[in-house]
Amino acid sequence: MRTSPDVTSRRIARRTLLKTGTAFAATATGLLDVVSAEAQPNAGAMYGYVGAFTTPQRKAHGDGINVYRIDPENSVWTHLQLLKEINPSFLTIDRAQRFLYAVHADLDEVSAYSIDKQNGNLTALNRQSCGGKNPVHLSIDPSGRYIVTANYTAGSVGVVPIEQDGSLGAHTDVQKLQGQPGPDRKEQASSHPHNAVFDPSGRFIAVPDKGLDRIFVSRLDATSGKLVPNNPPFVATRAGQGPRHIAFHPSLPLAYVVNELGASVTTYRFDPERGTLEPLQLLPSTPPSYTGNDTGAEITVAPSGRFVYASNRGANNVAIFAVDWASGTLQPVGWAQTERPREGETVRFITLDPAARVLYAANMDSDTIVPFAVDWESGMLTPTGHIIHVNSPCTIAFAGS
Repeated sequence: MRTSPDVTSRRIARRTLLKTGTAFAATATGLLDVVSAEAQPNAGAMYGYVGAFTTPQRKAHGDGINVYRIDPENSVWTHLQLLKEINPSFLTIDRAQRFLYAVHADLDEVSAYSIDKQNGNLTALNRQSCGGKNPVHLSIDPSGRYIVTANYTAGSVGVVPIEQDGSLGAHTDVQKLQGQPGPDRKEQASSHPHNAVFDPSGRFIAVPDKGLDRIFVSRLDATSGKLVPNNPPFVATRAGQGPRHIAFHPSLPLAYVVNELGASVTTYRFDPERGTLEPLQLLPSTPPSYTGNDTGAEITVAPSGRFVYASNRGANNVAIFAVDWASGTLQPVGWAQTERPREGETVRFITLDPAARVLYAANMDSDTIVPFAVDWESGMLTPTGHIIHVNSPCTIAFAGS
């Protein structure tokens, strides 16, 4: 298997890992104490924003959006602020890190907040309808003028404009997704888009639809705020796979999709000029020895492009795949368990920190976020021994250094 021959990156990775190991060693082994404190201006600070499910319908007991200051030296999380909101199921931050946006599951709303760069705190600006019930994901277009939402229950994709002050305007478009439902009568009774992601060029939006076993592709007309279906408008997956989330490779024309119902990962060749997806490979996301039930949840690609990570609910682990640099296909290299024994149940969300030194796994049913140190050479994940306690976490976003 061939990987990127970037020797300089490898040397940088080794130095970074040494610094990371020193930082982790400086913090006591065991549970990570998350203390409450008044925010202090800190130019070198990083801030973490955690959205949590809040309603009985979600079997949750979270309380909204929690704000933390993260010490860059030892990765200690200090609680700063709580905004009580209903089911902030996905968070995203604009490129300038001035504003945070959230969708609210089981409602039909997207909300806007300003970020105080001195202390990381949030101030609510306004909220608007996204045009469809139960939005579960949102992305900001490259121009910073629009938000695109995946409306799970409504089976639609919405477009909401961003005003110059960061607040939201009335939605400009709602695209209803059409097609034949998949074979699972319970989970695939109708269209269920779960993700809306721009490709690296920002020209195309990919929307995996769990209910229709399709990945839809559209363009966004930045003048009108309208969605324009691509030609062809979708690629079909294997029946019953239930595609959930997609992640594009940072430098190769590839995309990777985690399939919720199939507990698998599909590799696609992506044509950046035409916006088309061609399936290349389908792999299980669980270890060969795992025989229980599982549903795939989140997927992310390392900034180096050498590794792909996918979370498994049921198996309660994070799959680690190496990217073959020649073909773009994946080779499983390991699985990192998140439960020891109850530290990480139902890994709904995973993300890398901005430096790609730490992977965080948000475990909805065990009320924890579990950090893993990332080995840049092998891609392997090592538990840091710390745990961040927050009720029903489902999404994390970062701002700062």
